[in-house]
Amino acid sequence: MNLEERILQRKRRRDRRQLLLEEASLSPVWHPEEPTGRGPTVERLLDRLEPVFDHRTPENVYVRGPAGSGKSAVVTALFAHLARLLSSPEDSIVTTTRGGSAENRSFAYVDLRETTSEFEFYHAVLDATTSESVPRRGLSTADLRGRVDDHLRGGRVLVVALDHVDEGGTDQLASFTGELASLGYRTSWVAVGRAAPEDVLPDPRATSEVTVKPYHRAELADVLTARLSTGVTRDATTHQQVRRLAAWAEGDAHDALAALLGAVDAALEADSDVIEDEHFDAGMASVPRPCVSLGRVLALSENRRAVLRHLVTLPPDERASVGRAASAVASSSSLSESTITRYLYEFAEAGIVERVPVEGAHGAGRPPSRVETRVPTRAFLRLTRGED
Repeated sequence: MNLEERILQRKRRRDRRQLLLEEASLSPVWHPEEPTGRGPTVERLLDRLEPVFDHRTPENVYVRGPAGSGKSAVVTALFAHLARLLSSPEDSIVTTTRGGSAENRSFAYVDLRETTSEFEFYHAVLDATTSESVPRRGLSTADLRGRVDDHLRGGRVLVVALDHVDEGGTDQLASFTGELASLGYRTSWVAVGRAAPEDVLPDPRATSEVTVKPYHRAELADVLTARLSTGVTRDATTHQQVRRLAAWAEGDAHDALAALLGAVDAALEADSDVIEDEHFDAGMASVPRPCVSLGRVLALSENRRAVLRHLVTLPPDERASVGRAASAVASSSSLSESTITRYLYEFAEAGIVERVPVEGAHGAGRPPSRVETRVPTRAFLRLTRGED
């Protein structure tokens, strides 16, 4: 045992340039304060919200676009800025004279991936629009609704962004927008999703639409460059690598960022201080096409994420059927095989995994099918490391 060599070896590792600076900047589920390459979309949405600057209630809006087009990035950033620049605390005294600026406006962002009940909806609205802490215990839905009612008295305008509206079913959006309307105050909403208006909106004809198109290749390269500038050390990648990744992603920023985070993971795994071409290859190979949104996966319960973490690491032969996959996961889980089987069918229904029929299979009953995940594997495992 050469202690001096071991110590010096570790010192050399520490002296090497650190590759990863800020992992959040590379995550597909993180949104920057200033979205890259979406200025025209911001302007179109601000046009729809223009009345709120004059203390009038804007029309309801639907922001529609394909996966990875930056819809959530625009809406989360815009609502954060509107809340900071136009809202006033609930308990402040505002005097408005003719020609002055009315400040009793509130803005709330609600993610329907995480908000599935009326209680959670009112809690999210209160949490976003009031300065006081809102407890989750000891209050009923009626209590929370009463607090929202109190908050809106006196003419306050409330605009609520409802993100991922087409993932929870049309009933969920109709329920929450109906709750806003039933308050009887000056409320409006901005829905965000991918589906056609007639498939998701309670009243498409009464809703203005802002369409978001996929990123052009150069725009997506700019998005990746902006993320890399704060996420990794300088010169860790080349412009050619970034352009190649942007071309591969075909306008989908989510898939591009998932592959980028996977490439960084591969580079760290190889103890490299730069991201080589083979690391990009590994990152792109870890993103299936089509790919389920990481935000949707991370919104799953802890037990379901644990099952999915194990599932994505199984070799193909252990995913040859639902039963075999469930048995393999159950062998190292506290959950029963029947529970895991139920989760796998839930994942298939939600598009998180795909059940692919086995070719040449014959016999009575349901035909066997292997389990293929639609999860960006490296990015998912990296973002959930430490959960095991």
